[in-house]
Order: sequence, then structure tokens, then C-alpha cells
Amino acid sequence: MIGTATLLSLAGYLCSRLTRPVRREYIPFRLWRDLSLLAAAAAIAVYLWGCLHLLFLKDQELAERCELQRPAGTPTLVGRRGDFIPLRVVCEVSNGHDYTIVIPGYINPTVAILLLLALTCALTSVVLHHRQRTTQE
Repeated sequence: MIGTATLLSLAGYLCSRLTRPVRREYIPFRLWRDLSLLAAAAAIAVYLWGCLHLLFLKDQELAERCELQRPAGTPTLVGRRGDFIPLRVVCEVSNGHDYTIVIPGYINPTVAILLLLALTCALTSVVLHHRQRTTQE
């Protein structure tokens, strides 16, 4: 719920930045700030997409998927657990090993790359803002 509210808020803010009067006032650090927010919003959207894969599955369906996707030669399943960072459902095996199911493999790397991009853009914005303030003084 919080992720959805955050995503909608960021989308609303970013859409407000597309109006003509605001675009005329764009200076480099504001552009980088908004690019950072756009990358963060995209990361939240991809993460929520991964969460949707879990939302519609019942406990029995998860157990069936664990059984169907069990690698060959793996002993019996002993349980399941969910992790939110990284987003995954883990099937635990009696020999201490585990394997991931349900969440597509592209979700976690995409979120990581988008968050790194957001951080890079935010740092660029801070540096440009600092340079602008020091040249004005």
C-alpha cells in the first residue's frame, strides 16, 4: 500500500513538472533531481510488479510451484519463506539448500540498476546545486 501511494505521488509530481511554465524554468540541477525521482518511481513500479506475482498466489499454489520447479536430484522440500529484499520466494530443501520460484529473474537486477541510477542522478543534482550556489555568492 505504501509503495503504491508513493508511486502515485511521484507520478503526480513528475507530471506536474511537464507543464510549459515549469519546463521554461528548468535549470540543470532541477532536471537531474527530476530524473532521479523518475528512476526511483520506475524502481518502485518494477518492485510492485514483482509483488503482484505473489499477491494472486495462494499457499497451495506456492507449494505446487515449489514441487514443480524442484531441481532434479533435490531431496524433499521442508518449507518456504519469502524475502522482500531481494524480492523472492525461497523453497527450502532438507539438505540445507534452497531455490527461488515465482518472481521473474529480471525484477531484482532491474530494481538495483534503477536505484543506482536514481542515486547517481541525485548526487549529480546535489553537486550542480552546490556549484550554482557557490557561483552566485
